[in-house]
Order: sequence, then C-alpha cells, then structure tokens
Amino acid sequence: MTDAITVIGVLGLAYLLGSIPFGLLLSRMGGLGDIRETGSGNIGATNVLRSGNKFIAALTLLTDIAKAIVAILVATEFVGFPTAYWAGLAALLGHIFPVWLGFKGGKGVAVFIGTSLVISPLPGLTLLSVWLLVAVISRRSSLAALIATISVPIYMVVLGEVYGAIVVGVQVGVIYWAHRENISRLIKGEEPRIGQSA
Repeated sequence: MTDAITVIGVLGLAYLLGSIPFGLLLSRMGGLGDIRETGSGNIGATNVLRSGNKFIAALTLLTDIAKAIVAILVATEFVGFPTAYWAGLAALLGHIFPVWLGFKGGKGVAVFIGTSLVISPLPGLTLLSVWLLVAVISRRSSLAALIATISVPIYMVVLGEVYGAIVVGVQVGVIYWAHRENISRLIKGEEPRIGQSA
C-alpha cells in the first residue's frame, strides 16, 4: 500500500510540475501581458516567440524542458524505473492540461524534449537534431515537432528499449492530439511559419 501511495504521490507531483505555465508567467514578468491573447493563444515557446521577445521565448523553452527533467529525476529517486517513464507522461499531461488554466495549456513538445533527454539520451539528442533540421528547411515549428517526436520511440525500439518506447509512444500520441489543428492546417497549406502570426 505504501508503495502504491508513493507512486501516486510521485506521479501527482510530476503532473503539478508539468502544469506550471512558465510561458504565461515569464511573459507577464517580461511585460508582454497575457500570452494567451497573442498569436495562437498557446502558452508554449513558439507562441511566446510570436510576441517578438526571443529571450522570453528561450527561457520558456528551457524552463518547460527543465520541469520534465526534474519530474523524472524525482521519480527515479523515489520509485525508480519503470515508473519514471510514467512521470514523464504525467508532466506532459500537466503541461497540456494544467488545472490552473482550465486544462488549456501548451502542446507539450518542450516537455517531451526534457523527458526524452533523461529517459533515453541518444534518441533525445536525435530529436533535437531532427527538429532543428526540419524547422530550418520548412520554417514550420509544428511540422518539425511532429516529425521529431515520432522519431524517438522508433529509435528506442531500434535500441531495444521496448517498454520505454511504448510509454514514449503514448506521449507522442498525446502530442499529436494536441497538434490536431496544426495538422489540419499543414494539410491545407495554411500553417504559419516560425515567427509569423498564427
């Protein structure tokens, strides 16, 4: 019973860490107002970038990555693997569905980057490389995110990390769901480029 309570507590903490809306908080602290009233209305780094403040956008990206890393490290310390994989998912859900914002948050890519770098560093680094390559070529952050995130569970399977790949695959599914409107716009050729207003 104690172990189950510990696991639930750790996953709950991971969710709460993930739900911290750094994009919103940093934007307000930086004098940008409510970022939800800019561009796509999203609280993630891509939309913060649309405000024109690259520094705040970079801070948003780094802090969103960091909260996933902290969540997984805490889970690793208290309950170990494989529960730490699920802490990454809990942090992702917290970011996309934050209780503080009526369950309307970001799209989870930065959190997924943090999760990947801790759980499986090599695929995590590959994720960054793929995202950068696709972003530079297409100038579309959402397309880069969709291609880069799906590469992680595939690479993990190649490395023999099947269980982790399954959990990460669930995270990718959640990210694709969060990007459903972006996917629709990409198909129609209407998705804005990086730095362009949504």
